[in-house]
Amino acid sequence: MRGRGLLVLFVAVALLALFPLIAEKFYLQLVTKIMILSIFALSLDLLVGYTGLVSLGHAAYFGVAAYALALAAPASDAANLWLTLPLALAASALVALVIGVLVVRTAGVYFIMVTLAFAQMIYFFFHDTRIAGGSDGIYVNVRPATFVPGFDLGDDRHFYYMVLVLLVGVFALLATILRSPFGRALQGIKVNERRMRALGFATLRYKLAAFVLAGTLAGLAGYLAAAKEGYVNPEMLAWHQSGTVLMMLILGGLGTLVGAVLGTFSYVLLQEWFSGLTKHWQLLMGAFIIGAVLLFPQGLAGLPKALARWRSTRDVTRDD
Repeated sequence: MRGRGLLVLFVAVALLALFPLIAEKFYLQLVTKIMILSIFALSLDLLVGYTGLVSLGHAAYFGVAAYALALAAPASDAANLWLTLPLALAASALVALVIGVLVVRTAGVYFIMVTLAFAQMIYFFFHDTRIAGGSDGIYVNVRPATFVPGFDLGDDRHFYYMVLVLLVGVFALLATILRSPFGRALQGIKVNERRMRALGFATLRYKLAAFVLAGTLAGLAGYLAAAKEGYVNPEMLAWHQSGTVLMMLILGGLGTLVGAVLGTFSYVLLQEWFSGLTKHWQLLMGAFIIGAVLLFPQGLAGLPKALARWRSTRDVTRDD
């Protein structure tokens, strides 16, 4: 099964790599957007799915990195990718560190509400200050320059491939981390934090490290989103942005990296379809997610196992 899973992942990446060769501009940009949101969902899955920390303020780091690019970018020229990307990641990591030091001591609903409160503070800071453009936001007129001959992020295909490489890199990084002793400790904290403390693990440090890493990866997604859209506004930091990504995880399957990506692709594609049918597409989306959760509690990533169990149950019933 492990070999089969790797083969499926390899085929999926190969199809994504070939997609720009046949795709029109609209669909190319749509899949680029989905891959950026997939990085965002993977970062939140590290917290929610593997560490058991449900955050409604995760969009804060997404937005902080986006604003870092917008504020650092020249008004009429391209920003330097190799300078602005580390700056954006450092900004989101610093904000995550400061907030994390204060919130990792809480748990449950208190953790949810405190992360939400900090995120709203950051939201109103950018919403109400002139330096950040207020509610109007800021334009990023030109995508960052790589200074690599023959590679221009202003070309949608080149930008697509950079996002694809980063998505694969983030996926591989998290898969490696989660198989390490650090990742196993995080999963142990999710199951029973008191027992992990009794075994001698400094659980607060582990949770803080996971919190900062997740915030940094969310910042990577925010940076890419700002570069793609060419526009940043405070809505990128709003709590409903965190809620949307959380729904993507629930739809795809919490605690599975594949589920985070699958849920993001499914959610965005369904949104495009439902919004074409009616302006009240949220009603259809909500009904679909409720139905999916009731039928497949482990999300779309658990669909093969659910079907296998259903087939085995049917076979046993027939034999009886």
